[in-house]
Amino acid sequence: MSETGFEYSNLSGRESGPFIRTASLLLPGVRAVQRQVEPYAHAWERHNRAAAASSGPLWVVMGDSMSQGVGASAYDRGWVGQLAETLPDHRLVNLSVYGGRVADVVERQIPAMRSLGVEPDLVTVVIGSNDLFSRRFRPLLPAALDEMLRELPVGSIVGSQPGGQPASVDFNRRVDEAAAAGRVRVAEFRDPRMRSWRGRLSADHFHPNDAGYAGMAEIVGEAVARR
Repeated sequence: MSETGFEYSNLSGRESGPFIRTASLLLPGVRAVQRQVEPYAHAWERHNRAAAASSGPLWVVMGDSMSQGVGASAYDRGWVGQLAETLPDHRLVNLSVYGGRVADVVERQIPAMRSLGVEPDLVTVVIGSNDLFSRRFRPLLPAALDEMLRELPVGSIVGSQPGGQPASVDFNRRVDEAAAAGRVRVAEFRDPRMRSWRGRLSADHFHPNDAGYAGMAEIVGEAVARR
């Protein structure tokens, strides 16, 4: 916390990868969703400053663009904003960043949470897709994930990965082991309800739309209710 309040950037500071840059030039749907990135990040920054200055039980969100609500009709119509409607007594600080990887949770987001100087009542983490999709960062994922699971507050809710690829299976095994040890709880994105995305994707055909995020909010909400 600075003297002027909570200061945290919801932008990663990294340039988008070459695939996204090229797709944005060629595909209007990708370009439209990419135009949301900076406005949504700045909207969360304003929201976070107000939440950090208020009182009440604290919910801290960590993750990537899906926790930013990128692809939704407004920044607060992603899964975080929709779930927040069911938790009206909580103040919400969203530390997610577009393009976020597990290492960003360890290196930026957990330290930012600690800087708030308040014990969170609820911590949710949905992360890993950008690591899993990258040949460069996939080999680094196991060590980063283990560190994240050690550093998160006990009882944090961590989303599993829906894919059946070996790296996703290994991700889930590590999260399941941490849950069995009592360190975290699991938001179960392996649930059959998450298998079909027909009609639930945004114009870039990758990020969810409002309906897709409603399904994610339901899954995370069930994990919150099981606390």
